Amino acid sequence: MKITDPGRDVRWNNVGAVPVIQKTPHVTPVGTPTAAAAARQAALGMPLLAGLSYCSASAGMVLLNKLVLSNFDFHSYTILLIAQCIFCLVAVRIASAIRLVQLEPWNWTIASTWFPSNVVFVAMLWTSLPALQLLGVGMVTILKSLTNLLTIFGDILFFGKSYGAGVWATLGLMALSAACGAITDINFNAAGYAWQLLNCFCTAGYSLTLRGAMDKVVPFTRHQARMNGLSMVMYNNLLSLPLLVLVAVLNGEIFTVFKEQSLRDPRFQAAVCMSVTCGFLISFCSLWFLSSTTATTYSLVGSLNKLPLAIVGLIFFDHVWNTENIVSILVGLIAGIVFARAKQAQPSRSTTYFSRH
Repeated sequence: MKITDPGRDVRWNNVGAVPVIQKTPHVTPVGTPTAAAAARQAALGMPLLAGLSYCSASAGMVLLNKLVLSNFDFHSYTILLIAQCIFCLVAVRIASAIRLVQLEPWNWTIASTWFPSNVVFVAMLWTSLPALQLLGVGMVTILKSLTNLLTIFGDILFFGKSYGAGVWATLGLMALSAACGAITDINFNAAGYAWQLLNCFCTAGYSLTLRGAMDKVVPFTRHQARMNGLSMVMYNNLLSLPLLVLVAVLNGEIFTVFKEQSLRDPRFQAAVCMSVTCGFLISFCSLWFLSSTTATTYSLVGSLNKLPLAIVGLIFFDHVWNTENIVSILVGLIAGIVFARAKQAQPSRSTTYFSRH
């Protein structure tokens, strides 16, 4: 005998007529996502959104700075950097006020320990702008890859690290592509190349000194741990302001900036506003992306992002190019991608020079 009831199946067994109740299994309609599937979709979507935001902010910063410096013939580099620093500080403080982030409180011991690294940081920022004004975006992109070579030498000298043949092979390929790119560059500008090479040294120096500074300030932080990224952004920009103002006074920009014709151009004003906004978004989006993915993926996406950046730079800016130069740039960019993968694939031991001094 069988009695059908919604949600259960009641049957009578053959011994003593005892009813046996069996639950009818719940069947999810086809096409209805389960909670686990929805969670997986959200987990996949968040790194993708963070990665797209990081790539957009990074590329936008370079292209907007190129636009400001080249199309509007603006020469007050230091004033532009001061504007970016001020906006970044205001944005970070607003993010802290609405409890979006938690910042490390101001500490003079941390500031004095951080300051030497910050001097190199200012030099890195300042040398990047004249190079970007005088060179094409594609050449700037592959010349920046030489920073990897300098950083590797610094790793070996100061941190006792060692790297395998794959890393050295890709570094050699990047150096060769940079040399070939310079030889085939129709728009060759000696001053631009000099500024970019100086920027590579400053960038490598900042990367190396920052590691020592990050370790040295740990005992003085609130939780005796490394500062979070936006706290470092706050210290970097706050310590940079007096240095940049000093540079602006010494080179006379503070007195001549108001004579710049571009300041009265609404298009220039809009480009500067977008540029300083991208400056903050790079800091925020890079931390967001790094927190939602692996270091390997972060590094590879950063290298991959240079390909569309170089192509867009060639299309939208008036730089004459030839096939040989394009091939050199592409080889350098591909070598950068391979380098990022080879470097992350190889674990390396280090003996920290800065921790001993």
